[in-house]
Amino acid sequence: MAFYVYIVASRRNGTLYIGHTDDLARRIWEHQEKVRPGFTRKYDVGMLVWYEVHDTRESALIRERQMKKWRRLWKLELIERTNPGWRDLAQDLNC
Repeated sequence: MAFYVYIVASRRNGTLYIGHTDDLARRIWEHQEKVRPGFTRKYDVGMLVWYEVHDTRESALIRERQMKKWRRLWKLELIERTNPGWRDLAQDLNC
């Protein structure tokens, strides 16, 4: 089973949210459809701009916690390195 750490954004250089899940397509759909109340619904954050795969839930959770402590600039640089056009990667997941 795979686990994912991901970043969703409201738009290029907009509001960012970092999370982790074991079902990336479902979780991104939930963000896009605003199924759950909370931060991403309030700030209209649902565009998948970055993700990475982990072998264990624990490693994904540790990585998520590390990244949530990062400066905003570091997060933006990570996104720009792997997704310079800020393309919505959810399209590749069939969300």
